[in-house]
This record gives sequence, structure tokens and C-alpha cells, in this order.
Amino acid sequence: MEYPNPQQDFVLRTIESRDVHFIRCWFCDVLGNMKSFALVPDELERAFSEGIGFDGSCIEGFAKTTESDMLAFPDASTFQVLPWRPESNAVARMFCDIKLPSGAPFDSDPRYILKRAIQKATNMGFTLNVGPELEYFYFKEPGSTVVLDRGSYFDLTSLDHASDLRRDTVLTLEKMGIPVEYSHHELAPSQHEIDLRYSDALSMADAVMTYKLVVKEIALKHGVHASFMPKPLADVAGSSMHIHLSLFNDEGMNAFFDPDDSLGYNLSKTAKMFIAGVLKYAREYCLITNQYVNSYKRFTGTDRAPMRIAWARNNRATLVRIPGYRPESQDACRMELRSPDPAANPYLAFASVLSAGLAGIEEELELEPPIEDGGALSRYDLIARGERVLPETLGEAVCEFEKSSFMKEVLGVHTHEYLVLAKRAEWEDYQKIVTPWELERSLAVL
Repeated sequence: MEYPNPQQDFVLRTIESRDVHFIRCWFCDVLGNMKSFALVPDELERAFSEGIGFDGSCIEGFAKTTESDMLAFPDASTFQVLPWRPESNAVARMFCDIKLPSGAPFDSDPRYILKRAIQKATNMGFTLNVGPELEYFYFKEPGSTVVLDRGSYFDLTSLDHASDLRRDTVLTLEKMGIPVEYSHHELAPSQHEIDLRYSDALSMADAVMTYKLVVKEIALKHGVHASFMPKPLADVAGSSMHIHLSLFNDEGMNAFFDPDDSLGYNLSKTAKMFIAGVLKYAREYCLITNQYVNSYKRFTGTDRAPMRIAWARNNRATLVRIPGYRPESQDACRMELRSPDPAANPYLAFASVLSAGLAGIEEELELEPPIEDGGALSRYDLIARGERVLPETLGEAVCEFEKSSFMKEVLGVHTHEYLVLAKRAEWEDYQKIVTPWELERSLAVL
């Protein structure tokens, strides 16, 4: 029998032809932690039409106990068979949209928050394309920071012991319909990067969630541990998630590209207003793109993690960079946001940055001149020069986020309030810790 929805019909037929016996339904909490439940094929038609009920009060940031009944609806367009599971009695996955019993979307579902931002862009005549660069570390085991190699940027020597892990990860991603541009060893020992080919924002957020799970699954298969912690090692570079963004208009043309740009950067007025918005609201959305105490250990001014709220082409110490690899190419014209880290919730990160850029267009903001001089300066040097910088700590980021009416509008009141409370509690817990650094410096002499 043919199912009324073509995508759902394709899923049901594929399940039968590929011997799929379990369907994992994925969604994430507000912090970006993956959640999952499994269905057998006989239950899938009901899940498509009626949803699967669950207790939302058990999910971080979702709901109070008194309003916790929720439904998860699998999105058939996200169906993929999991390549790392056996072909016999196979396992597949779909992302879910979270709804209330009334049928209305749940306002704090991160996927829905991104969909709201995308709809605003659509109403303004734009589609957002996103291309993230996610870095991560391989360690010999969980809870350990013993590295696998002493390689560095782009190394292709015996130092790069993780080539097989990257290869298997790339092949697995491509089997799941997630195109990869390239992969390589990163700057720090045992640090790696796999770059996904740009796509629309929602597909890319789903892809990032899948990517992080695949990296960990393949690492586990090889007997090692992969970590997306922003700064696991004190004396080397941390891990980032640089986000490349561009807007395309209804005619399929890159709205960022203007070969007649008087600045010589080939940026349109739309691009400049968008970048101005991204810079204006950077301190307010920083809690989203850098959401943990450890995230702020990257912003030291020494390892190319920019805290400087400015833009440039050649100066990689600025928050926004305009890649110049193919300056005359319309398709390649984009901005790169360099502050986010891979521990961020991609749905909320993309929604926040897109909304900031769109606000810049709505407000017709004027972009300040680029800052091409100098490299990485300290926070105090930048402040002395009168420049804006990102928050120094999670505590400072929470304060900026809490008073932001812009972020309250982007995320909704409930999600905004939850994040203020959750992240303030994290910061206060951290403040109570007496570190080995303090004991080593002070215990014997004070």
C-alpha cells in the first residue's frame, strides 16, 4: 500500500527492502545533548501520523512537570540507515520535531527555534547556506588526555596515526548522505578537522549532530576516544567550529557578492549589513556559541581564537573573516565566524547568528572599517585601544545574555530563562572549585 506522504512512503519501503528492524528517533535538548528512542517498523506509521509521547520534564530545558506531555514526530526527510550497525537486522535513524498535544510546535525545541529563524530569512527573501569546520581531539581513552600523535597542521607523515579514523569517519558520513569537503590533521597534537560541504541551515544542523556522533562511534570502534571539548589541553590550541555563512536570494544568486564593492572585498551592501549585525550582537549570543566554562579558556589571544569583535580578510585574530581563497567567485563569497566551538548546540548557534545578521539588515547597520593590522593582541590591549571584545568568562557571558532582549526574542522566553539559570549555576559551581594551580602557587607560601 502506498503511503500518502511520498517521503514517508519511501521510508517504509526502504525499511522493508533494507531489512531495518529498529528506527532510532533523534532529537536534542536545549544544551545540544542527543536524545534517542527506538521504534520497531510496525509502529512507524502511527509515529508519522500521531507522534510518540514522552515526558518533556525529563529533558533539559524542555518543560516543567505540570506541562510535560509532549510528542515526537519523526521527519521522514532525515531518514538514513546507520552504516556502523550490521546490515542484517539493520538500524536507521530520523530526526524528530517536538510538538504539544494540541499539535502546535514546542517553542523550546532547538530544531523549531532554528526553523523560526529560517522562516524569517525566507520572509525577507533569503536562504542561509552554512559550512562549519569542526575540530576535535583523539585521546587514548575517556577521562584521559594522552594523545595519539605529535602531528601538527596538515601533517601527512607517520606522526598522523589517526588517518584511518578520519578515513572511516568520512566514508561513514558519505554513506549517510552527508558530503565532506576535506579532512586533515589540525594544529595541535592529536587534533583533527573534517569539513562538511555547505548546505541549508536546518540540514546542516542535523548533519553536525550526526557528525559528532559518527566521530565518536568510529573512534570507539578503533578503541580510542574522541572529544569535542573546546580546550582539553592547556598548552596547545583549543577546538573551534568556524562557521561559514552566506545568503542566497530567491533567484539563487549569492546576495553577499558585489564585484563593484568600493572596499575591494567583493561584498554587497546586504553582506556588510549582515556582518555588522553579527558583530553588534556578538556579546549577546556568545553564551550560545560558547556555552561552557571551558569554552572561554580558548579566548586568551594566543592561539588564534579571536575575542576581537571586528572583521578583516587577512587578520585571523578578528571575530569575522572574509575568506579570500577565490575572491572573484560569486559562489565562494561568504563570511567566516571564528568564535564558536564544537560543543555548541548547532540549532541554537545557527539560529542566533542568522538572526543577528538579519537584524543588521533590518536595522540597516553600517559596517565599521576592517582591521587588517596586527595579530592576536591581549584582551587588555584591545580594551585599551577602545575595541570591543567577547566576554572573558562564562559568568560575564551569562550577564550579557540575560539582559539581551534580542536573544529573548530569538530563543523565546522559556529557553532564554532556562539558559540563564542553567549556565549561571554552572559558573557558580565552577567558582567554588579550588584548582591545583591555586594550591601549587599558594598553599605553601600563604
